[in-house]
Amino acid sequence: MIEMFSGLSFTVGVSLALALLFVLTFEFINGFHDTANAVATVIYTKAMPAQLAVVASGIFNFLGVMLGGLSVAYAIVHLLPVDLLINVSSVQGLSMVFSLLAAAILWNLGTWYFGLPASSSHTLIGSILGVGLASAFINGGDVATAINWKKAIDIGLSLLVSPTVGFLLAFSLLLLFKRIWATGKMHKTPEGRRAIDGKKHPPFWNRVVLIASAMGVSFAHGSNDGQKGIGLIMLVLIGIVPAKFVLDLNSTTYQIDRTRDAAIHMQQFYERNDDKLGKYMLMKPREINGSEMPKQFHCDFHDTVPAVQTLVSRLEGVKDYSQIKPEERPHIRRLILCLDDTARKVSKLPELSSREVDDLNKLRADLTATTEYSPQWVIVAIALALGLGTMVGWKRVVLTVGEKIGKQGMTYAQGMSAQIVAASSIGIANIFGLPVSTTHVLSSGVAGTMVANKSGLQMSTIRSILLAWVFTLPASMGLAAGLFWTSMKIFG
Repeated sequence: MIEMFSGLSFTVGVSLALALLFVLTFEFINGFHDTANAVATVIYTKAMPAQLAVVASGIFNFLGVMLGGLSVAYAIVHLLPVDLLINVSSVQGLSMVFSLLAAAILWNLGTWYFGLPASSSHTLIGSILGVGLASAFINGGDVATAINWKKAIDIGLSLLVSPTVGFLLAFSLLLLFKRIWATGKMHKTPEGRRAIDGKKHPPFWNRVVLIASAMGVSFAHGSNDGQKGIGLIMLVLIGIVPAKFVLDLNSTTYQIDRTRDAAIHMQQFYERNDDKLGKYMLMKPREINGSEMPKQFHCDFHDTVPAVQTLVSRLEGVKDYSQIKPEERPHIRRLILCLDDTARKVSKLPELSSREVDDLNKLRADLTATTEYSPQWVIVAIALALGLGTMVGWKRVVLTVGEKIGKQGMTYAQGMSAQIVAASSIGIANIFGLPVSTTHVLSSGVAGTMVANKSGLQMSTIRSILLAWVFTLPASMGLAAGLFWTSMKIFG
């Protein structure tokens, strides 16, 4: 970790340290901002004491980050085109990083202060989109290429659909519980349980399910939101010290050979399927000098052959990425990402069978293995920040989730339904590398159970949550863009 500061000027070194501190601060705030969504029901139903619940939630958040993988992290990284990250001046790169981090932190703190279950995911993604668009405007670039619109649309759809899915599934699950156990104790509220049965805690099995599902939500939150923090740190490292982080310098010779071979096999795959793909791709080799590194590829289908030829030539005989000159490493990354982007587009073409798509996706995994990575210290640092943040600041939002969404108190069955749906939905999103909002999945799940239970909704709270949901993305975009524009006017 310390060696990444070697060779940096004092200003860049301090800026890098501050940027990393900003990311860890964001993740710490994310911890206590979103903790209530994992522990609100388990605290409200008295299934666990509050302090024990948040400590246990912090531990499961930590484990979620450590074991969650990197697919969501790189969904965040790929929101910005690689050229925007590694072709900016140091001042612009630093301004971009600090603007998006400051905007995300400010909005998260503001919504937490007012007790609104706003989405950290919306906030972060909005901030990234804001600096991408502002950069295009300031530099006279093309808005169409300022950000990865395809990835932004995919993420936007996942953020839009997930609360609706949470509402409907929790609604349906509670109706199923009511059908199977129509008169069970699970349909009592904590107040009703205490008044009628004289007991403080839920029935044993209800309590077990409430605790297990709450820890499941915590683990899923850690694996999804924690990966966003990992993606943020990788954005910082790629943007400020690209030579050291655009490629995994700890890659083995075997991993580098896999990357090189994957590129060759991709070209062979396209040539074998030329009868299907010929109308999209020109697979006839072009005469290019393999020692000349093209400055930019726009990831067009027709760039495939020269990109393969150049990448294979540059990796020929390379046993360690440190053999490649620092100024050339970003070009290697650009070629790899270009080929990966083309393969992703090809995999969606209807001409290919499912088996051929699987083969192509395996080649993509081999190709990007040395670019889609994270140092272990990054994962541990994010896990600690999120886990520690989980243990503080949870009270403001617990009351909103537990008592202010419905007109009546939450029953044990409602708490179980909302938490089971949230843990399952976020876990599935992790498998597909989709960033989703823990906040909105769970709060919409609670709302779904209130409707299913005919408890009614407190429309003032619902309006506040909906307003936070609607305005978080444009507000964080505008805030990040404004901060970036201001910093460039002052320091640019």
